[in-house]
Amino acid sequence: MDRKAAAEQYYLGHRGQTMTITRNLELHSEATSRLEVDMAIVGAGVSGLYSGWRLLTSPNRPQSIHIFDLSDRIGGRLESVVLPGMKISGELGGMRYMTQQEIVTTLIERIFSLPAIDFPMGDPSTHFFYMRTQRLRADAWEKAQKSGTKLQTNFFLRPDSEGFNADQLFNKIVYDVLVGDPWFVKNYGNKVSKTGVYEYDFKLTARDWDVIKPALKYCFPGPYEGMRVNDMGFWNLIKDQEGEEAYSFLAVAGGYYSNTINWNAAEAFPYMVGDFSNVGTRYKTIDGGYDLIAYALAEAYLNQKGSKIWSQNRLVNFERSGGPRRYKLFILNLRSRKTWVVDSDAIILAMPRRSLELLNQFNFFFDPDRQSKRQSEIAAVIMEPSFKLLMGFEQPWWKAFFGAIAGESITDLPVRQCYYFGTDPKDSHSLFLASYNDMETVPFWSVLQEKDLSQWRPAGSTQEHFAARSLEPLKWKSLPKWKVTETAFASQASLNVFQDNQAPAPMVREAMAQIRELHDIKQIPDPYITYFKDWTQDPYGGGYHAWKAGVDVANVMRYMRRPDASEAIHVCGEAYSDQQGWVEGALCVAERMLQEYFGLPWPSWLNPDYYLGW
Repeated sequence: MDRKAAAEQYYLGHRGQTMTITRNLELHSEATSRLEVDMAIVGAGVSGLYSGWRLLTSPNRPQSIHIFDLSDRIGGRLESVVLPGMKISGELGGMRYMTQQEIVTTLIERIFSLPAIDFPMGDPSTHFFYMRTQRLRADAWEKAQKSGTKLQTNFFLRPDSEGFNADQLFNKIVYDVLVGDPWFVKNYGNKVSKTGVYEYDFKLTARDWDVIKPALKYCFPGPYEGMRVNDMGFWNLIKDQEGEEAYSFLAVAGGYYSNTINWNAAEAFPYMVGDFSNVGTRYKTIDGGYDLIAYALAEAYLNQKGSKIWSQNRLVNFERSGGPRRYKLFILNLRSRKTWVVDSDAIILAMPRRSLELLNQFNFFFDPDRQSKRQSEIAAVIMEPSFKLLMGFEQPWWKAFFGAIAGESITDLPVRQCYYFGTDPKDSHSLFLASYNDMETVPFWSVLQEKDLSQWRPAGSTQEHFAARSLEPLKWKSLPKWKVTETAFASQASLNVFQDNQAPAPMVREAMAQIRELHDIKQIPDPYITYFKDWTQDPYGGGYHAWKAGVDVANVMRYMRRPDASEAIHVCGEAYSDQQGWVEGALCVAERMLQEYFGLPWPSWLNPDYYLGW
């Protein structure tokens, strides 16, 4: 049976079945004296969980695969929370997927039959842009374009760029650079077109982009003429194409500073036109929380013999071993503060850049004196700070004041983006993402997180030093926390459970001042509860990653999946993928690693023509 027939048979065999997923998994937070396994996976995010599940359900499966994570939960940078008095899930980490991302879509909608729902973007006429003290409705550009006029903003764009919204201007830049290269026009010119004054069409596939990205030349007179776009920073390219004022406009109006930092311009191209600028993009999420994909993978993994998840157990170091297995891993139990040993024949480090750097860098694998290439490849990605602040309100004031039901508003104030997540179907309690910000605005909020740094010791090279490092959440020393307020639908007792998770009171007051300014409504009430997450804190280093300019992305991706051909040590995850910031990137890298180095066949449930990337 060929792969396509097998996939169709799988779909038919599983259609209509529903898998009940629980977050009450059996996690082992204790330590043992010594453990022997066939494989150790470090990191209980989606790439680690997926790898464990796929390996233990493969024809030639190992006898035992255990997963280790320093957190008391699973999911990595997926974390969904339900605030007291609500049924709506709030997302502190990743919150959606695109339907063209076939692995995550198939897992959610076909394999685990999770309740997939549209991620609502709402009505732009009820959303705001507030930039340089100018307040606009989000559909202002569309209305102006339909009337044949150019919307004037407080950004002084070049005449041929006036009237474009941010997504359209990103498209214009990508289109102009693509068709400016004769090589591209000869080979792919029929796949891109300008369809209107402000509209562009891109029919390039992921396979096309992987040919284009390393070869594309910048063919415009000036300081970058003749350079490969891969060697240019995206900021450099935008400034050269449209000017610094347009760059400022895109950085603000695009909603994410991370999109316009000086990352690899060639990697930025498909990212922008395939996601943010593509009018056909359909976002979906999971009813009950996007992190349910991690819990579904964990449950499927734990249903296999030889599986176990060790929580609150942090990898400190690993060495070659002359003992029963190839490697010896030193695990710090965060509850007892004792280090114990795991013997394993293979290691999968399902970890982002910062987590790799927090391991002992003076062992044989990371040694900076002997492994300069490895250190360079690990540092080939930029860690992008990210911060979210959730709030619960007794009433959906955004609906009452200006008719919003869902979607986002954008500003150049440090809150950057806010999302109207909706109202509980059984009462009036409503969830609001008061701030979703990244890069340069994160320090604005970080200073409002009073930190206790006393638990960090001076830098050193000993194993004991790395074991002694505390990666527990930083604690507030003096800033008062936001006081939760009892409501008709949330008792004080239920709220008190969340008291330790409250944002500092000055942070909430500052955020609310900006929210009132963004909407020009002084009567917006205070929240009754808050919850925030700063992904810049260790061990994450950021919410997502981006490739540096000049990096040979294809070779670094291949290298990181097995950095040393003589060792059974692998790295996977979103950081070293070509879909950074997405669950799909983590899954594609893991799947490629499993097929290349563990001999796993193509999944019967996955479209056999789906492209996994480099």
